[in-house]
This record gives sequence, structure tokens and C-alpha cells, in this order.
Amino acid sequence: MRISFLLLFVIGFLSCAPAQNTLYERTLASLPDYEAFLRLPNDAAIDGQMEANLQWLEAAFSERGFTTERIANEGIDLFLATYAAESSDAQTVLFYSHVDGQAVDPTQWKLAPPFEPAYGRMQTGQDGVTTYTRADIPERPDTSDVRLFARSSSDAKAPIMMFLVAWDQLMAEGKRPDYGVKFIIDPMEEAGSPDLAAAVEANRDKLAADHLVILDGPVHLSNRPTIVGGARGIATATITVYGPKLPQHSGHYGNYAPNPALRLAQILATMKDQRGRVTIPGFYDGIELDAATREMLADAPDDPEQIARRIGFSEPDQVGENLQEALQYPSLNVRGLSSGWTGSETRTIVPATATAELDLRLVKETDGERLLELLRRHVEDQGFHLIPGDREPTEEERSKYPRLAGFTGQPGYAAFRTDLSGPTGSWLRKGLRSELAEEVVLIRTMGGSVPIAPFVTTLDVPAVVLPLVNPDNNQHSPNENLLLRNYFSGVKSLYGIFSTGL
Repeated sequence: MRISFLLLFVIGFLSCAPAQNTLYERTLASLPDYEAFLRLPNDAAIDGQMEANLQWLEAAFSERGFTTERIANEGIDLFLATYAAESSDAQTVLFYSHVDGQAVDPTQWKLAPPFEPAYGRMQTGQDGVTTYTRADIPERPDTSDVRLFARSSSDAKAPIMMFLVAWDQLMAEGKRPDYGVKFIIDPMEEAGSPDLAAAVEANRDKLAADHLVILDGPVHLSNRPTIVGGARGIATATITVYGPKLPQHSGHYGNYAPNPALRLAQILATMKDQRGRVTIPGFYDGIELDAATREMLADAPDDPEQIARRIGFSEPDQVGENLQEALQYPSLNVRGLSSGWTGSETRTIVPATATAELDLRLVKETDGERLLELLRRHVEDQGFHLIPGDREPTEEERSKYPRLAGFTGQPGYAAFRTDLSGPTGSWLRKGLRSELAEEVVLIRTMGGSVPIAPFVTTLDVPAVVLPLVNPDNNQHSPNENLLLRNYFSGVKSLYGIFSTGL
């Protein structure tokens, strides 16, 4: 069997690496290997680009004694690494992460191209302008403000590399977890993992576990160790309001030809009140927060003034009493609007169409299909006849219906939530405390979405998110970065979890 050049390179690097005695020394020595990992482009939308990343994973985990395999998928194959427990009675922990990254625009990267790792500092001034400057690795990178800039440096090659470094130290000390380990790595997470559910269903025995730990996302804004009990799901919708068949001169037909941009704005305005709460009947049904839950949410060390200043607003929407409480409700977000032309291309016309792209973040109590149906009915209640959003209206429809719109809804994936006081959360909390000696921030539900629901529902396993990277990492954006002190603390976090018994 032919071994790729990449495989030989990784094995050669690992075999030639100098021995390290301490976890700190091993973490510091791992940075060149991490840079090599980050140099591999990883946009799953580009044909063939993920193959080198999968080969890297195969080499890295195989060298450490894991059994590796690719799990067949309709899209790009999933990667699974397994390390069996010594005892047949031991529990199994399934770790999840992803290796693909968001698309890049190299012209927006300040220090180096997105797949050329560079060290530097990021500073945001009082005027809100962020500057980027190069810097060398300092003498104590675990306490510095120096960052490693590259695509996927935080989201999400970081936790994979942290896992490997922590594992190496455990093995070097002659230790091993008292549980079996499986690590499933998704190569299409940024594309929404469209085929994940079918792959999990087809391999449920192979992926079976007692605990699921999701290595993804940033820690709390305070940059303290964090565990998260769940994530919101997501559904999306597109609404297109139709006006004239072609854009019309606004002098000749203004006040006469219906303007789809204004009509779309009127629809959207009926969906929320001045407090930012969704007004569609039934949207928040099933959400009940008891006193204990509200107390837990209020205990999160959020600073409302700092959040408002950093993002740039004076008053938040009032869906909940605080940020964490707001995340317990489904949201309705207008993520994009399009109609006519703007800027230097502005022209005096009545547009032909106006389109709004919406996303709905789901919580455990809500179903995406139901919320999309509520949204559809709401648009119809504003007097619109709806047609499928993937086609243009016919002449008959244009002449028959005074208010005409296209609607398309996509359910996406569901939310999940695990009680953090249960076995999985308690074990993770203990492991973090053992190495970091800090109080752990408990987050009931994080605002973002991860396509993990198929694991939770199909495998019937409690899932907890263990974020490790810095909250200001520019994930999904140009100049994505990993704060070096988070790299060191992330390795320590995983080492503590490997060392802590179930």
C-alpha cells in the first residue's frame, strides 16, 4: 500500500521530536507540528481539499496507538479514532470535533495568508479599530497576549491538536484513561454536516458511548474554563416578495406599481415588537424557566456593559433578563436583505423583487418544522399568497393575487441540552478543576449551533460542550487566531480530563 508523502512527513516529524518531561515543555515543542497542520487548506466546498487533512489525522492518531478508519458518508468520509479501554467493563467517551474551516478571502488577512501561520498581537483601540502586529513567541507563551493567526487556528483544529499533545503527555507518564476513547472528526461541519445523521444511524454500534464531549467553540467571555450543557439548533427561511415583472421607473410608476421592498419591510416589522420579542403567536410555547435555572443563568460572569461596548450598541433586546436567559428562547434573525441597487449603482426604480434571508435558532423545547410553519402562516396572515421559493410566479398568479411572495424553509438540525449536574458534566468539571485550579463557568445553552443532535438522539448519550479557545478568536472571519495562553490551558484541560476517572 502506498504511503503518502504527508503521512511520511508526519511520522518522521513525530519520531524525530525531542523528548519532553513536562506538559508545558511538550506543549511548547508541539507548535511547529501545529503550524504544519494549519498549512493544510481545509474548505470542504473545494473538491479534494480535505483529503490531506484526513491523511494527517490518520498518521497522527495511528502513531499514538489509535485504531483509525474512515466512515463512509454521502459527502466526505468521517474520521474515527478508537483507543480501547483495558477493562471490558469500562465506560466509553466519544469526543467530537471538526477539521474543516470556513472559506477565506486572502486579501483581508493582515499578517500573512490564511494558511501561512503567523504569530502576532491583536489590539482594538477606543475608536473600535483593530490593529495587527507581528510578534515572536515569547519566553512564557502560556501567560502572553501573543496569538497564532491562521484559518482554523481556533475553529476547530485547535482542540484536535490539544487532544494529541495532552494524550502524548499522559502516555509518556505511563498513564491511560480508565475509560475507552473514541474520537469522531467531521470534515463537513462548516457546511452544516448535511449527511451526518444518516452516517450516525448507519454506524450506531461503532459510535456507541456513555458520554459525548464536543470539542468546539470559545470559552466564556471572561476566558475562564467553561462547560456548556447544550447548543441551539437552527432552521432557515427565505421570503421573496414580488413586485413588477421588471424594475420600473420610479417617476413613471412610483405611487402606482407596488414596491416589494416596502412590502417586505412591512412583513418583517410585524414579526417583532419594539423590545425585540417575536410576536408570532406560539413562537415561544413550551419555554419555562424555574427559579433554580434563572439563578444558574444569572450566575454566569457576563458583563452587560462590556458586551454592549465591544459589540457596539447601547441597549439589548429584551427577550430575557440577561444574555444567558435570552439564549434559552428560540430566535428569529434577519440575516440578509436584498432589493434593487445601492451605493454607486443606485437607480431610481421600483424594484422587481425583495428578498429576506432568515435564521431561526432553536432550543430543546422547540421544533424547527413547527416554527417554520408558524412563520409561513404569519406571512399569509399579512395578506400574501405564497408560492414555492424555488420558482418565479406565473402570469396567472401575478394577475390573480395582489400580494405575492415566495417562501422556502429548511429545518436544519435540532437543539440539545444535558443537565450539567449529571455524570458527564460533573466529571468534566472535576477534570478541569484538577489542572486549572479555577472555578468553572457553567453555561446551560450556548448561542451557536453544532450539528450534534444526531449523536444525542440516535446514540441516546448525554452530550456536553467543552470549549477551549479564546472568545475573541475571529472565528469564521479573516484573521482567525488562537491566543497562545488558551493553547496551553486547553492542553492542560484535556490532560486533566484524561487523568480524571469516571
